[in-house]
Amino acid sequence: MYCGFDYGTSNCAMGVFENDEPQLIPLEAGKAFLPSALYAFSRDFITEGVAKSIQDDAARREYIESRKAILTRAQRVRREEDYQADDQVVFYGREAFSEYYDYPDEGYFIKSPKSFLGGSGLRTEHIRFFEDIVTLMMLKVKRAVEAKTGIPLTQTVIGRPVNFQGIDAEASNKQALEILSVAAKRVGFLDVEFLFEPIAAGMDFERRLDKDQTVLVVDIGGGTTDCAMVRMGPSYRDKLDRTADFLAHTGERVGGNDLDIQLAGKEFMPLFGMGAPLKTGLPMPTQLFWNAVTTNDVTAQAVFNSLETKKQIEELRLDSKTPSLLDRFAYLREHKHNFHLVRNSEEAKINLSDSNETLISLEYIEKSLSKTLSRDQLDSAITPPLEKMMQLMSSAIEEAGETPDVIYITGGSAKSPIIQKQIRERIGDIPVLDGDHFGSVASGLTVWAQRIFS
Repeated sequence: MYCGFDYGTSNCAMGVFENDEPQLIPLEAGKAFLPSALYAFSRDFITEGVAKSIQDDAARREYIESRKAILTRAQRVRREEDYQADDQVVFYGREAFSEYYDYPDEGYFIKSPKSFLGGSGLRTEHIRFFEDIVTLMMLKVKRAVEAKTGIPLTQTVIGRPVNFQGIDAEASNKQALEILSVAAKRVGFLDVEFLFEPIAAGMDFERRLDKDQTVLVVDIGGGTTDCAMVRMGPSYRDKLDRTADFLAHTGERVGGNDLDIQLAGKEFMPLFGMGAPLKTGLPMPTQLFWNAVTTNDVTAQAVFNSLETKKQIEELRLDSKTPSLLDRFAYLREHKHNFHLVRNSEEAKINLSDSNETLISLEYIEKSLSKTLSRDQLDSAITPPLEKMMQLMSSAIEEAGETPDVIYITGGSAKSPIIQKQIRERIGDIPVLDGDHFGSVASGLTVWAQRIFS
């Protein structure tokens, strides 16, 4: 059986064909998407989970040999912490967030692992660890769908951004696709194909077109924004070779996560001392505050969690006219609440799609601490990444050499009225249509899987 698999930066979704239509399968709490987050009581349990899941004997032996030291540590943690063989030690999606909120500094939490797959400078052990994270998350989704459908899944089309990273894109893409391919094979997919995510979103849209049009498809995902200019409609949709129909595509590593990070940095970090006055009259250094909220950057997180940053915060506290703010920042760092803070920023962004103001509670940091945010504050905070998104859209149109008949936007952040307003103002008087913000890519991938595997 074949499926379309949107292994997304923010959410995962999977579709299968039923009754001649792509159907997204509920993955958690009746919802057809699973947040791309994982929490483990020990990071070694992630590798242990992969070792237990590999079905092929030879492949499992080879894998165990390559992870021998890690698996030995996992067994030691089990003995020391008295974890039994059937205890749940790894959590996914909303459960992962819940466990992280309850025990932020006791386990290992990762959100949006897809953001890291194309990172430059990753050592072999890093790449292997990301393979393990992706494998477990893919396995969670695949098993949920197989349990619902009762049919083993052996073929898949997985969505991919145009570029996983902006720097050395070719090497980045190769590395990320290899990680995804290894993980997909380990969970039992025999045939794995990849399709650009904006093209997949366009294929979902194309099913409903009753006339030929040139469409600018804009997919604003959690980690990337991808655009494609595509000829679509009844004359095109049954073709297997669509190469000539794709007029242009652009993509960059700027997405919904960057909007969350900008909002967290500019509106939440002042509560922790960013911009606060120093006794010396010198400006407060800002990089350590930005490192805290740049949760999609391995290097930034390593620096933030380093002993050097701890000492820097202690020194700044002595120099600060408002030391209580630096105490608050030290508490956030010590208890690993920075991911929670960026999640609050994401929640604020979502809330401000439907209202002009939202109140965010930060009581997990300090009793009665909260922040009221307005849509205008969001608009101001996200200007830099939003400008990059607009440039990608303009570049796709320029590269294609023609004006689109319609703009089709999808992806979680595309729901924001701020983004839609910018598109209308910057691109021109062109109809802007909304897609299924969370499901259109998975549906389009399922459509393509049906065409190439059936």
